Amino acid sequence: MDLKQIHELIKIVNKSNIGEISIEDKDGKVTIKQKEEQVVTVAAAPPQQVYNVAPQAQATPVAAPAAQAAIPVAAAPVASNTITIKSPMIGTFYRKSSPDKPALVEVGTEVAPGKVVCIIEAMKLFNEIESEVKGRIVKVLVEDASPVEYDQPLFLVEPN
Repeated sequence: MDLKQIHELIKIVNKSNIGEISIEDKDGKVTIKQKEEQVVTVAAAPPQQVYNVAPQAQATPVAAPAAQAAIPVAAAPVASNTITIKSPMIGTFYRKSSPDKPALVEVGTEVAPGKVVCIIEAMKLFNEIESEVKGRIVKVLVEDASPVEYDQPLFLVEPN
């Protein structure tokens, strides 16, 4: 089962009242569990990978067998006066518009609605992600060239 099929299953589970679903094929076993907080955990084996998908931006560590490593989703403490810019899609997060260019935003950069803050590549398409708020970037929550999930926090912005 490939990652696209897993993401489709996650969408189906999120839209339904299904609490848990397990699917096993020649490539391994996938179990998707829905909790009260709408956090969906996916574990795939034998490729030795564990995915943690948090649609509502809450990190939940995945219990993995000893031979596997858990990949936690970064969760930063959010101050009461900050606004979070979240990923509108699943893809690969890039801070630069191309490898030879400077980062689109840094900590301290002033942003306004419509300003491009990052690029997310999804299915070979590079999507410019624009700020919807006015303020100053106080924290970058994702490493460059890292995979991101839908609704995952990307930046913390202090409004002004």
